[in-house]
Amino acid sequence: MKGLKTVYICSECEYESPKWLGKCPKCNAWNSFVEDVEQTPVQTAQKRTSLIHTENSKAAHFSDLDTPEYIRSATGLSELDRVLGGGLVSGSAVLISGEPGIGKSTLLLQICDTLGTDKKVLYVSGEESSGQLKLRAERLSVNGKNLFVLTETNVENILNEAKRIAPDVIIADSVQTMYSDAISSSPGSISNVKEVALAFIGKAKTEGISVILVGHVNKEGGIAGPKVLEHMVDAVLNFEGDKRQSYRIIRAQKNRFGSTNEIGVFEMTDKGLRQVANPSEMLLADRPTDISGNCAVCTMEGSRPIVAEIQALVTQTVFPAPRRTSNGIDYNRTCLILAVLEKRLGLKFSDSDVYLNVIGGLEIDEPASDLGIAMALISSLTDRKIDDELIAIGEIGLAGEIRGVSHIEQRVREAARLGFTSALLPIHNAQSCPSIEGITVHPVKNVYDVLRFLKDTKETSRE
Repeated sequence: MKGLKTVYICSECEYESPKWLGKCPKCNAWNSFVEDVEQTPVQTAQKRTSLIHTENSKAAHFSDLDTPEYIRSATGLSELDRVLGGGLVSGSAVLISGEPGIGKSTLLLQICDTLGTDKKVLYVSGEESSGQLKLRAERLSVNGKNLFVLTETNVENILNEAKRIAPDVIIADSVQTMYSDAISSSPGSISNVKEVALAFIGKAKTEGISVILVGHVNKEGGIAGPKVLEHMVDAVLNFEGDKRQSYRIIRAQKNRFGSTNEIGVFEMTDKGLRQVANPSEMLLADRPTDISGNCAVCTMEGSRPIVAEIQALVTQTVFPAPRRTSNGIDYNRTCLILAVLEKRLGLKFSDSDVYLNVIGGLEIDEPASDLGIAMALISSLTDRKIDDELIAIGEIGLAGEIRGVSHIEQRVREAARLGFTSALLPIHNAQSCPSIEGITVHPVKNVYDVLRFLKDTKETSRE
């Protein structure tokens, strides 16, 4: 086709190059160039004319602006509402991403049942036929009272149909399968993804329609397409989890209408996604008892305290370089704690393989779990059992000191509710924490106190 020219565009900063480059000279990102078709000036002008409306663009004085009253709509899944900040905001654009088969389409079809009770919902699918959606809806027991289904990939046709139906919510599954007539490149290219998203976002902002976009992920785990896609939308939700396990977690990477620290926990069943209102009980359901290397910790996910189980296995190795494996815990944090225990307590981990695991596939990145990790490591190395009703909360410094953490009262109350009878806390937190019925607080100042506590516990159990 005459006039078309292939260019390479950086997915991080949209720098254009006539040939592929390993490193972007503008933003220094590696392996970020993707092939695209350069648009002609005529196409660019048509594109701007069709997607941007300037006839009513007038500046308003700041004092004349009205404070918007955003109306939130419950999705029917309280775990999802928690992550969104209380519900789906009218006129907002939400981007949901996740691995293939993780349950994105299942989640969106489930919320259509609740949203469709008093709102019109337009579900646009570019990947499945209407028959496939019908089969899934019957399996999930979706009523679909006010649900409209459209199998289309052309964004202009989609917006024309949306104008006819006048929906309150538009769900596009997925943005990488759709294209615009103003762009000559194939669907999924940087230009098409950006322009399709811009068209949907413009529809949301001008008419107050809530738009939910589904985004594919690349092999590195990031959202496919330009990085500007995440800046354009109001909220970015990541759907995490192992497809071989039944539990799924939704995290907010960006949210203009709520906190980014909240998480929603779901369980995948044959009837769709089921909410897990109490993740702590789920994570501790099959916890082994009377065994070394196990310690419970409490981490904060936004305003929600979650008690998780950390398992450590320290075993002698015959190789000159011992292995260090951590699942759910930052590898560098693991090495830091091992170095502190070796230097301050004289414990020998250098001739042993070390394996760390967080049960349930939970990712723990909070320093408040350091004390529990250290307790599990010492317990496995010395084969000293930790009391099953003990929980450890605290951050470890390089000098071996145990530092205080935030939200200590919420953490201890959650532990007491789950049946824990004792808590190992930093001395600063132990002094400020109010007395909670059913749980005894043991203050520790440094890692020496931790080792002494484990020795005293073993001697008491022998007696």
